[in-house]
Amino acid sequence: MAHLPPFEISVKCSELAVREALEQFLHALQPLKLSVEEAGTVELVLAETLNNIVEHAYPDPDTAGDFTVACTHQKDGLHLQITDQGLAMPDGTTPVGQCASVDVDLDDLPEGGFGWFLIQDLAKDVSYQRIGADNQLTMRLAVAVH
Repeated sequence: MAHLPPFEISVKCSELAVREALEQFLHALQPLKLSVEEAGTVELVLAETLNNIVEHAYPDPDTAGDFTVACTHQKDGLHLQITDQGLAMPDGTTPVGQCASVDVDLDDLPEGGFGWFLIQDLAKDVSYQRIGADNQLTMRLAVAVH
């Protein structure tokens, strides 16, 4: 399997920021020739994470800043560090990420709550810390393992 040098992308938060970041990120991973399943896992986890930043870290689009995704490829997968300067996570920790009950009427389905469950289910070693004005979320995606 090819080894990928470390890379970083930085995108200004906007309505299309997540789409732009995903496109850049997945393009940078092309040398790894990920399977459809691996690429789907990367895209889903990153999309959920970045959507949370756009929606919660920068709730006011007029004062939205950037987010950065740094990636290193190691023997146990892709190591990501996602940084933004938005609002801190409540209580200084990631949400628990429990799966919401879907065994209810369609009108009673919760609007959210699935994102952190998916992130914590699909990613490994998920860790959050607030360092000064920065939110830093790190995780490992067990894809492109060699």
